[in-house]
Amino acid sequence: MSEITAVSPRRSLRVFRKMRVQAQGRGHNGKKFRETCETVVVNGQGGLLTLKHEVDNGEMLVITNPETQEEQECRIVYLGDPGDNGQRVGIEFLTPAPRFWGVEFKSESPASRSRGVRRRATKRSGWS
Repeated sequence: MSEITAVSPRRSLRVFRKMRVQAQGRGHNGKKFRETCETVVVNGQGGLLTLKHEVDNGEMLVITNPETQEEQECRIVYLGDPGDNGQRVGIEFLTPAPRFWGVEFKSESPASRSRGVRRRATKRSGWS
């Protein structure tokens, strides 16, 4: 029986959460923009958004949560392929903000983080 061990390097849990936020920054063309967009996945360090404007990897954005009016500066760290609804854009907060999304993220102790999250799977039994 084969055994597979996977280690998750993520700093916090990811949560699928669809919510509208305001994004502002500079587009691929260098012009400033502001748009209302939606989140796909969020975590304490950032998230994945769908933007209509074309942006460049490494650029800065300011994201505003319309429910709380809280703003977070973030850096674009991932660009997905453009689609009909826009482009998926991964963002990372410049400073962690686990409460920004209105979701409670469980924190890990430094010891468990250094060991990583381990899951074992066998071909017969699936993930355990």
